[in-house]
Amino acid sequence: MADTVEATEEQTTEETAEEVVVEETPVSPFDLPGDWYVIHSYSGYENKVKANLETRIQSMHMEDRIFEVHIPMEDVVEIKAGKKVTVNKKVFPGYILVRMNLDDDSWYAVRNTPGVTGFVAGNAQKPTPLSRREVERFLGVQKEEEKGKPRFKPDWEIGEQVRVVTGPFADFNGTIEEINIDQQKVVVLVNIFGRDTPVELGFDDIQKS
Repeated sequence: MADTVEATEEQTTEETAEEVVVEETPVSPFDLPGDWYVIHSYSGYENKVKANLETRIQSMHMEDRIFEVHIPMEDVVEIKAGKKVTVNKKVFPGYILVRMNLDDDSWYAVRNTPGVTGFVAGNAQKPTPLSRREVERFLGVQKEEEKGKPRFKPDWEIGEQVRVVTGPFADFNGTIEEINIDQQKVVVLVNIFGRDTPVELGFDDIQKS
């Protein structure tokens, strides 16, 4: 009887072990087939160039050498009319990433696509592929805690005149001296009693003059 119980326990343990599913680590885009190259296009025509290239890949039967055409995008928080607005923007206007096996034919197909002005990096005939670090940075491989957080893009620059809208310095004008995007703070030189005084403020505390 004891042998039967032990056998049942062993079988249950084995079945439980079989049911454990090991989650696979997400594949880095760098590890996919081919290398990543950057091509330059006319700014504002990135989507058109991407469509042109994808059409050429099919018509020239290059699917086995040119695998993917990608325009890096990101969510950016901007301040418009005093309100934070999340917009989807191109990370590198005028640039497109292509994952491909480079040879004479694939180079020709990409280089002669309408709107493409050339490969970036390396020489004209032998462009240099992106490194792993570049690929993962440009294609948005993020740490888990960073995902879902749109990047904030200030609506002003260092040296620009702004008006303080909240707090004890409300309605004061000043000049931006520092911008800290990570902490969403700025240092503004505010004229207090005839002297420029640096004041640290949050992004929500200022507007363009």
